[in-house]
Amino acid sequence: MRGYKAAVSVHESTSAAQVRIAELEALLSAERERSAQLEKEQQVLRASHERLRLELELLKRRLFLAKAERVDSRQLELEFAQKLRALEQVAGTLGMSSESQSPAPEGDSTKKRKASGRRDLKSLPLQEQRVEIADPLFDELVAQGKAERIGFEESCKLAWQRGGMRRLVVARVKYRTVGADGEAALETAMMPKELFFRCLAAPSLLAHLLVEKYCDGLPLFRLEQRLARDGVPVDRGTMARWVEDAGATVGATVVAAMREEALRTAFCIATDATGVAVQPVPTEGQRQACRRGHYFVQVADKDAIFFEYTARETSAAVLEMFKGFSGYVQADAKSVYDALFRPAEPQPPEGPAEVRQEVACWVHCRRGFWEATAAKNLVAREGLARIGRIFELDASWSDKPPEEIHRLRQAHLRVHVEAFFTWAQAEHEQVRAERGLLPRALGYALRHQQALCRFLDDGRLLLDNNRSERALRRIAVGRKAWLFVGSDDHAERAGHLFTLIATARLHGLDPEAYLRDLFRVLAHWPRERYLELAPKYWAATRARLAATELDAEVGELAVPAPLTSSAEEQVSSR
Repeated sequence: MRGYKAAVSVHESTSAAQVRIAELEALLSAERERSAQLEKEQQVLRASHERLRLELELLKRRLFLAKAERVDSRQLELEFAQKLRALEQVAGTLGMSSESQSPAPEGDSTKKRKASGRRDLKSLPLQEQRVEIADPLFDELVAQGKAERIGFEESCKLAWQRGGMRRLVVARVKYRTVGADGEAALETAMMPKELFFRCLAAPSLLAHLLVEKYCDGLPLFRLEQRLARDGVPVDRGTMARWVEDAGATVGATVVAAMREEALRTAFCIATDATGVAVQPVPTEGQRQACRRGHYFVQVADKDAIFFEYTARETSAAVLEMFKGFSGYVQADAKSVYDALFRPAEPQPPEGPAEVRQEVACWVHCRRGFWEATAAKNLVAREGLARIGRIFELDASWSDKPPEEIHRLRQAHLRVHVEAFFTWAQAEHEQVRAERGLLPRALGYALRHQQALCRFLDDGRLLLDNNRSERALRRIAVGRKAWLFVGSDDHAERAGHLFTLIATARLHGLDPEAYLRDLFRVLAHWPRERYLELAPKYWAATRARLAATELDAEVGELAVPAPLTSSAEEQVSSR
């Protein structure tokens, strides 16, 4: 009996121990699961922290480093010297870029020396005001015959004198005539043709205000204050009507003729877009926020720069802007441009179909690799080195004719471009399953490979779309001052003025002088010859006008005969 009780006691203690062990094992398993879950959450948090750190680093690079996305090219060449040297040996460009950047030998007059020392102000075409400074003591000695004046020691400063307004008096002769019946009659000479009938502003003032706003970015309320300081108050509402009338007039005449020629004859049009705030239509008892419109820029070869306003940035708006154009279009990878490169449906019943070929921008491709270097990625740095060498080589022969550029690109640059995409494909296979800046940069390059290689087709095509982005800076800089446009119509007419000013600067014309002359002659010019007034042809047209008639603000103007070689013949001979 005693042995039986002992056996039962041992059995019970064993069972209790087994239950306790099972409980401890369950707790241990739960603790392990909890530890694994915590470790998993820790990994997620660590990855999230790393992602946020990279985003912060990228933002800091965008804000504080430079918008030019600069990188130390010498360091990249040291890092990847062996790979770049092998590429250059294959392409036959070994030493080509360094030779192009070597300093010119002594006595070479092709490079102008940078001016040094104080500027010679006497060589400038300025009105001179002379101030003579004498010494009273020495003047007294001169009067006594003990000294004499032998000349002056002269130095120059730049001074400013407010010119301001001028009053233009239009004096029409009045006549008194006596008829056959002996009765006297009074007659006045007829008012000559004017572009803006009964406008208070003469062509010179109107051109000055337009350049102040659309070239230098001054809003109308500041121009109103400036005119008031000059003693001639003109309210901004009046100036707004002047601006709108001027934009509508040049848009329907000269700009329309320029656009028709560009769409018909341009080889490549570079385009980009930026937003602009549009003031809403006022409603009674309700405040509304500004709407967002868009300005598209179109740089047609080296002939014209157009600014087109659209209320919405859509594919339909882009197709309407490029309607009638066949050729190369250089743009970024925005989806609104994709419609330009698809076959037209339905096909036009008359004439050839519009065929446009996409030219991508290597600067946009480079930007992805530059951003990926925020993660200290060696592959991204190699991408920068490869793209930098492509730009460096192409810049070394940029001053040559297009046929020679095309030959050099085929002989030397194509190898670098093909090697870049072969390298990008291999690197993308290793990181395609990941998310981050590097897979995005490599994927962008591979998706747009055909468009990025398009510049190899012709020596007139460029690697980058920077010229259209530079043109858009005029909108961006002015937008900080005038903030918004009054309406869709006002924005469209302002775009016509932006077009004329930008194109005038493209051709080396003074925008204010050009607009003043344009407003002077436009009222007298035949409508079928508006293209002769475009900035591209203005130098030839102005040389054939009578200088005395053109210098007068109002009066009759003799229109010369058409040019012997028309604008179309000049374009076809290019």
